Amino acid sequence: MQIAANGDAGRAWLAALPRLIDELCERWSITDIGPAYEGGCVAYVAPVALANGAHAVLKLCLLDDETEREADALALWEGNGAVQLLKCDRSRGAMLLECVEPGTPLDQFSDRDAAIRIACSLLRRLWVEAPASHPFRLVTDFAQRCADTFPVRHIESGPTLFAERTLARTVALCREFANVDGPCVIANRDFHLGNVLASQREPWLAIDPKPLAGEPAFDAAHLVRSLLGKSISTPELERLISTIAGLLELPAQRIAGWILVRSMEDAFWCVDTGAGDPQWDVACVEAVERSCHLL
Repeated sequence: MQIAANGDAGRAWLAALPRLIDELCERWSITDIGPAYEGGCVAYVAPVALANGAHAVLKLCLLDDETEREADALALWEGNGAVQLLKCDRSRGAMLLECVEPGTPLDQFSDRDAAIRIACSLLRRLWVEAPASHPFRLVTDFAQRCADTFPVRHIESGPTLFAERTLARTVALCREFANVDGPCVIANRDFHLGNVLASQREPWLAIDPKPLAGEPAFDAAHLVRSLLGKSISTPELERLISTIAGLLELPAQRIAGWILVRSMEDAFWCVDTGAGDPQWDVACVEAVERSCHLL
């Protein structure tokens, strides 16, 4: 996935990884490294033991517009609802993190409705106001970039993914979202049940944030998308939007609009990188459009 998503930069990062690990082991007094955790796509994450006998987690990321500010978000949260940042080298995408135990993901919770309530309660805690001089990219800039690039990407994809009417509607929403003047919180473009782990310090802690600063509905939309199955049902989509809008006290129409935008962006990303099949995202867009009362 690293090479598929980042090409030559991904290859270079992977080639340099062993040396970086050795350097950090010496610098941060790491005495032992366990097997890397499975399931990740673009980062190296492994449990480590420290010279003082403590356990921690070493995380190394290739820096891009999604990963470059993870340490800043964790530092801002100070362990309140999220894994604690122990040490970091921001310029090299390196972090030493709290070891979350037992570490069971919330997506393995037997009661799905209860899991959704837990996730929403945690997400609301993480929506802290962005400081005036924050370093995070803006959700409004993301929306503007989508408005500017979607028409070109639509043509380059051989425009068969989306109808012209769908493209026009989504671009219009992007322009609307780019001009939001409201609460600016630390949003997370990758918040889902798999990134919430059972912990002893708190019942549940968020990990692996991809932070931006902007409106809360941005990440609420991704949470809804992450809860949909492989076969997307319009009634299930509407139920999830209604449930999460209620739990987060957000307008259902806003969440639905962001689902449309983020699904189109993901579909184009699949085409651009060749790293995935865009058809699930296309189906998600179509399901939102069938729920026209939400737009």
